[in-house]
Order: sequence, then C-alpha cells, then structure tokens
Amino acid sequence: MNVKWSALGEVAVVAFAVGVAIVVIFAVGVLAWSVRPAADTGRDRDGTLATVAAGLCFLACALIVCYGIYLVVPQFH
Repeated sequence: MNVKWSALGEVAVVAFAVGVAIVVIFAVGVLAWSVRPAADTGRDRDGTLATVAAGLCFLACALIVCYGIYLVVPQFH
C-alpha cells in the first residue's frame, strides 16, 4: 500500500481552512443578524445594511456547502 502523504496533508490543510472559514462566515452572519434590532437607535434606519450583510454571509455558507456536496457526489459530475 502506497500512501501519498503530501496529498493527504494538503487535503487535511484545505479541509481545516475551509471548515474554519465557513464557521467564521456563519458567525459574522449571525452577528450581523443580531445587530438588526439595534439599528433602530438611529445608526441605520431599518437595518437594511445589517440584513443584507447577514444574507450575503448565509448565502456564502450555503454555496460553500453545495460546492462541497458537488465535489463528493460523483453523479453530479
């Protein structure tokens, strides 16, 4: 049995980086979503900017997950 350790290490590093990135993006989306009610204090009239930021973060997370599923499922290729 021949294991390509460099390829295994590369996969591990990329998986870790993407895992951390998706958690950070989702956390930023939750943070943006949670500051929406505070927008009534006058900084942003209706919280539109925070809502858009949260939506973009959640959309990015969904796209990353869909791309991962696309890579794993061979019937999609």
